[in-house]
Amino acid sequence: MLNRILIAFVCAVSLLAGCATPTKMAFENDSDVVVSGSKPVYLMTVTLKNNYRPSYQPSLLVVHVEKKDVIDSKDRINFTMDTKAKLETDTAESGNSYLLRMELENGDYVVRGLTGFSGIFPVRGTFFAPLHTDIKSSGTGVFYLGHVNATIRERQDGEFKAGPSIPLLDQAVAGFSGGTFDIEITDQLVKDEAVFKARFPALRNTQIQKAVLPGFDRAKAQQWWEDH
Repeated sequence: MLNRILIAFVCAVSLLAGCATPTKMAFENDSDVVVSGSKPVYLMTVTLKNNYRPSYQPSLLVVHVEKKDVIDSKDRINFTMDTKAKLETDTAESGNSYLLRMELENGDYVVRGLTGFSGIFPVRGTFFAPLHTDIKSSGTGVFYLGHVNATIRERQDGEFKAGPSIPLLDQAVAGFSGGTFDIEITDQLVKDEAVFKARFPALRNTQIQKAVLPGFDRAKAQQWWEDH
């Protein structure tokens, strides 16, 4: 059973992002500093909740980012969660939150979405929360992309699924095959900046510039899901 779940998860990630480069996020160590002239770093907060199956709150594993013009695996980046990213409560009221710090070479990118899981053996489901939003990385400094609220509710009338259909039992019980994501991107810089600076010493004396992403395009996410 466990091997089946792990295989399904690997397949889900591969299908969604293709081969990609696992990448650590910035400021993982307290000794890290912001260096003048270094690559820009993009901050984003994410809160995941499951209102459809409240006992299975989502946990984030990977943020998928890719270059606008993908040629090979180096153009796909999987930013992986570390301990300092996690603000997890696993409660139906608050869900789980994450502090993302993505360092990117200058260029045009797409933040494709978020992959993770919920549950423990013998039931463990996997999800993909779509974003499909463009960012242009340029210059240097630290930039705030906004706060993403991604909440699972029951799916209606052919809406995109919160996760793959296989394995049938795990995905159904966790609510990922029968659910969909409602996603909202908002500007919460005042609150989020305080949280980032409290947790990451490198940011305490650093100016964080605002570069909030546009609102979530559900029609675009639906079309991408239908095409893939």
